[in-house]
Amino acid sequence: MSLESTLSGWTGPSSDTEQDRQARTERMVREAVRNHVPLASCRLTIYAKDSYANNTNVRTDSDVDIAVQCHEAEYWEEATPGAHTPGAAYAGIWTPAKLRAEVGASLRSYFAGQVDYSGSTAIGVRSSSARVDADVVPCFDYRYYSVSGASHVGTRVFRKNGSHFENFPTQQLVNGTRKNTRTNTIYKKSVRVLKRVENAMVANRILRAVPSFFIESLVYNCPDSILGRSSWTDRVKGILVHIWNELEGEEPSEASARWLEVNEWKYLFHANQKWTRADVETSQAAWNYLGYTS
Repeated sequence: MSLESTLSGWTGPSSDTEQDRQARTERMVREAVRNHVPLASCRLTIYAKDSYANNTNVRTDSDVDIAVQCHEAEYWEEATPGAHTPGAAYAGIWTPAKLRAEVGASLRSYFAGQVDYSGSTAIGVRSSSARVDADVVPCFDYRYYSVSGASHVGTRVFRKNGSHFENFPTQQLVNGTRKNTRTNTIYKKSVRVLKRVENAMVANRILRAVPSFFIESLVYNCPDSILGRSSWTDRVKGILVHIWNELEGEEPSEASARWLEVNEWKYLFHANQKWTRADVETSQAAWNYLGYTS
């Protein structure tokens, strides 16, 4: 089989059967949380996020990430201290520990013996013949006020140790969809191709696994013109060259030169990420694995 045929065959999402199992998993988690009586008084939004929601997941990465977002409290930060009226960090009983405990209890009751608390952030639900693995993430409303006064809306996620970080899943979904539209659906297909290349290299013990969101962000930062090339062989070649050329070396000190996550709000490389610039070697490894020579 030619390289072009292989890459073209890797552009599609997970199978219909796998997508059915993913959708069933999301429905079951939603039902578990909604039916948990102690959570009845808590205003919640339950939704899929990341690769599954953005339709960039592939068979090997078919687990679903599900946010359980509490609206009983809004956490916020501001670029200009004192510019905004302080809000309550906590509202009533819904502290981070309380929310995590009740979401965990709801899953434990519904998925008896299948809940994994070992993660620092997400509560895991193990797969079965009818569903896929799920990472359920309790979170709260979050808003950042910039110098201009504009606000950026996201979620604040608390780890078990009390530390926290922010995500912007809505912006990720919107920006990814826009790029996919601009590139005539090539963007998301390219992400799936690169994820399958990475999965194949991990299976062959060529390199360690990296988070799928990292790969999604790398492709997002590639110019639309590269994704507009006429063949998959040339597109993937251009993506790998661009990643390597732009990210070789140290992180730039100029903010405008730094790459962003798909949400276009957080820097792709910073101290708290699960990856570093050294992981850009993935592009060189992929180049060699696919047999590119020049």
